Amino acid sequence: EEYEPVSSPNATKIFVNGVWVGVHRDPAHLVSTVQNLRRKGMISHEVSLIRDIRDREFKIFTDAGRVCRPLFVIENNPASPNRGNLVLTKQMLEQLEQDKQDLAARAAGGDGDDMDKAKLGWYRLINNGVVEYVDAEEEETIMIVMTPEDLLISQQL
Repeated sequence: EEYEPVSSPNATKIFVNGVWVGVHRDPAHLVSTVQNLRRKGMISHEVSLIRDIRDREFKIFTDAGRVCRPLFVIENNPASPNRGNLVLTKQMLEQLEQDKQDLAARAAGGDGDDMDKAKLGWYRLINNGVVEYVDAEEEETIMIVMTPEDLLISQQL
């Protein structure tokens, strides 16, 4: 199907692995929805989501071979009382310590099932949207802060 820019001049082009698959009239909502799906573990944490506002493009990459790095997520939902803070909480850190002990006990007992590991530790942080993996291209379109002080400065801008 052909796309007529005149009929929807503000539409954003959607690409999946470099192939143009369509356009969307509400890119902010689309990006937010897909990010939430990734953070909830409904789509792979290795999927890259790149929104280029200037070029009006939203790129989704699912292909293998991209180098990704983990980053802690900052809550940016305006309705959340935790807005502007790490999604990671003290309770999650305590749970990580408990998970470590549970995994060690299971390994010692010979009951180290991989499915159980997916529910514990680092994987729990990924599946709960506390940690996100981003590739180099996605890094260029997100704000990354290195210290709590940087976060405070970015909130004031």
